[in-house]
Amino acid sequence: MADWAVGATGEAVKDYYETLGVKRDADAAALKAAYRKLAMQYHPDRNPGDAEAEARFKEINEAYEVLKDGDKRAAYDRFGHDAFTNGAGPGPGGFGGGFGGFSAGGFADIFDEMFGDLMGGRRGQGGARGSDLRYNMEITLEEAFHGKTAQIRVPSTVSCGECNGSGAEGGAQPVSCQTCHGRGRVRAQQGFFTIERTCPACHGAGQVIDKPCRACEGAGRVHKEKSLQVNIPEGVEDGTRIRLAGEGEAGLRGAPAGDLYIFLSVAPHRLFQRDGANIYCRVPLPMTTATLGGAVEVPTISGGRAKITVPAGTQSNQQFRLKGKGMPVLRSKAVGDMYVEVSIETPVNLTKRQKELLKEFEAAGEGRDTSPESSGFFARVKEFWEDLTD
Repeated sequence: MADWAVGATGEAVKDYYETLGVKRDADAAALKAAYRKLAMQYHPDRNPGDAEAEARFKEINEAYEVLKDGDKRAAYDRFGHDAFTNGAGPGPGGFGGGFGGFSAGGFADIFDEMFGDLMGGRRGQGGARGSDLRYNMEITLEEAFHGKTAQIRVPSTVSCGECNGSGAEGGAQPVSCQTCHGRGRVRAQQGFFTIERTCPACHGAGQVIDKPCRACEGAGRVHKEKSLQVNIPEGVEDGTRIRLAGEGEAGLRGAPAGDLYIFLSVAPHRLFQRDGANIYCRVPLPMTTATLGGAVEVPTISGGRAKITVPAGTQSNQQFRLKGKGMPVLRSKAVGDMYVEVSIETPVNLTKRQKELLKEFEAAGEGRDTSPESSGFFARVKEFWEDLTD
């Protein structure tokens, strides 16, 4: 079908199926999904001042209003746009006149149905709930291990003490809003549409404060820095979120307060690295200890010490496990492990005598494979070169 059709008045009008980008046999679910996607894209609130987007938005709603209704869709499929012009289609006046007979508030009902869950739902009566707040807190790895109780100060809003959160001076009662006559919503005509919006005067409450409190100017809340105590449990990880219910901003005129969310970040440690419940520590080992064997004392995240036995011939990157020396698991009795990874340190700043002793050591080992890994590597290198020359 062509993208545009000609109505009874001779005016070019766009095909409804083309407008929504669906096939003519599309079911209700496909229509709804297409409408939802396009309406979200071209909604005037997302495209302020864009006349083209506003016109597109009206076309989308016009098309969906007709096609979502079984009777209107059947008439449209049979008569096209002529089904909705006065004197045309089945019965006088078509289907309600215009392009489908939007009733007062019809579009608002559709939009609330489609997007209410995404836009916070329809506004109810009463003040708006207070906003949630975020507080970023950095703690050390030791504090994450042991847990802690912290005192924080949060800039926020609290219920006004002068009016007890009502927003009214001297206990005065709210009166019905004259703009919306207590409905909390007002209607406005925009071209073909009658759109219902939240009342700008009472913000959906349906009532206004005739004598606002001087301290809070009728809001029922004032700005204030709050001091709060936060309990940080053992085993928290980087990015852990702690919710303090009702400790966010106070709501307007006695409405419920929002929540406060504490986002934790664990600072890097100079000795330890953490992976979940396990702790890793890299320990440099003298060549002599690695060669001859011995013992080394290492720190633990708890603040204590642990001794590991190093067998003779220990190599770099070898790990030693200390069971139960890691981090506690949040809200559990389980505890992780600690892994000590050794790196063999080559001696530097040798004296003349030390160099002589190393040469003697090397000479004394002739005929013995004291370095099997390097010997094996260079043997493979030799074979590789020989293969290249064949």
